[in-house]
Amino acid sequence: MREESTPLSRHLRVREEHGHTVLELRGEIDIASAAEISPLLDRLTGRERVRVVLDLRPVEFFDCSGLRLVSRARHRVLERGGRLQLVCAHPLTLRVLAVTGLTRVLPPHPTLEAALRALGGDRAH
Repeated sequence: MREESTPLSRHLRVREEHGHTVLELRGEIDIASAAEISPLLDRLTGRERVRVVLDLRPVEFFDCSGLRLVSRARHRVLERGGRLQLVCAHPLTLRVLAVTGLTRVLPPHPTLEAALRALGGDRAH
């Protein structure tokens, strides 16, 4: 079951897919957009045992502010017993993730479907 995405800001949309929360970052993820996204992301990743897919496919620019958002989201989800998967296919964003070592602890999936499968999202809810 797929619901329409709800824009929480111009840089973050959220939707439910197969019982999992998909957080889609969009546009330029820099210090200004991170300040806007951070409190929303904290609210969405603060639930117990949440299963989240962080989708970076619509991201056009990604700097250290974006890395902090991804890292913080991962930490918050894991400390509450949840699971987080990452979707990223953009070569430059993948490079930033790899150079910083984030891909070692959060390997990116090329598609949303692959990330949902990793969470057990292929079962219908």
